[in-house]
Amino acid sequence: MNILVIGSGGREHTFCWKLAQSPKCKNLYISPGNAGTSGIATNLPISITDFESIKKAVIKYKIKMVIVGPEDPLVKGIKEFFELDDQLKKVCLIGPDSKSARLEGSKSFAKEFMNRHNIPTAKHSEFTSESINQAFKFLETMNPPYVLKADGLAAGKGVLIVDDIDEAKSELKSMLIDKKFGQASEKVVIEEFLDGIELSCFVLTDGENGITLPMAKDYKRIGEGDRGLNTGGMGAISPVPFANEKFIKKINDKIIEPTLAGLKKDNLAYQGFIFIGLIKVNGEPKVIEYNVRMGDPETEVVIPRIKNDLISLFESIENKTLSKVKLEIDPRSASTVMSVSEGYPEKYEKGHWVKGVSEVKEALVFHSGTSIEGNKILTAGGRVITVTGMGDNMSDALKKSYEGLLKISFKGMYYRKDIGLDL
Repeated sequence: MNILVIGSGGREHTFCWKLAQSPKCKNLYISPGNAGTSGIATNLPISITDFESIKKAVIKYKIKMVIVGPEDPLVKGIKEFFELDDQLKKVCLIGPDSKSARLEGSKSFAKEFMNRHNIPTAKHSEFTSESINQAFKFLETMNPPYVLKADGLAAGKGVLIVDDIDEAKSELKSMLIDKKFGQASEKVVIEEFLDGIELSCFVLTDGENGITLPMAKDYKRIGEGDRGLNTGGMGAISPVPFANEKFIKKINDKIIEPTLAGLKKDNLAYQGFIFIGLIKVNGEPKVIEYNVRMGDPETEVVIPRIKNDLISLFESIENKTLSKVKLEIDPRSASTVMSVSEGYPEKYEKGHWVKGVSEVKEALVFHSGTSIEGNKILTAGGRVITVTGMGDNMSDALKKSYEGLLKISFKGMYYRKDIGLDL
């Protein structure tokens, strides 16, 4: 069949890499894609939220399956766009509808969902500009550090963790009154800071049943030792050493099962990936957030460990036969390390020549922010290229990731050299 992937990052490149291995894949397209995807798929210069142009491409290229990578098209209702269109409604689209996508699109919606279904999370309350004085009083009842979350999508920048109460009040005013994050911060969720170790849990659901994919741990801070500004992700490892059988059972019983049951109870038509951001606090799992798609760079360590044919997995979502699927997992460890542009996650330059990618033989290279000009690969984003190593243990996997990165170069290239060392 002909398949379209929507997105342009490392997550989508990883999907393309896996989909291209399937005997069921005839022609593979991606919109808009990157330099890496151009080698295994046809890049289409279409914006991820230009639904009309996506429709034209689906019809023109006789697309039978669409995989939505990022959250924005899901929150904006691409699922309904397909379902309500006579020419598109028979196309299999992997991703939830916009009502379900509010789990990521609205922090307050997600918290209300967790409260309603007794899913453990941080103590919290939500406020608007009208209730800013109550918000100040609520902050005074909390212990530092203070966690402020813009309710809506803010391109991964809407979460602030502040140590000082006066600074927290100032940032809160900036979010609610000065609209620091635009419409996304018209409502702000203030929550207690949870002290523990984080991990990422991924569930694939057909709306009736779910299967849990390999877990991963990602590294968000720009600096080594988890210091500095938050990023989209600087690396990831899978499996997670501290997620033993007993802890995974707790995650399943207290979080995954109540989440899937809650979706059905609330009549949310959810078909696709659920990303559950977790934190282990005193041996117990709590939910930090939901995302309605795979994480990036976690996808680059999770998907390579899945042995199943990805198209068959997606077909079982469409046919609601996921309960019959036996997930086959590669027992080896996977690690990925992200290289980024100088200045990221703040101001950075684009258009620098990326060299040495073809020299990496012992690891997988996934492009996050690249473009192609003639036969040159150029930087086109803050996060540029991630290198995934596989090994019998985490150390072996990381060795391959770092050896691969040594062969790649571009002006101002930076990556963390401590991924996985805390474990």
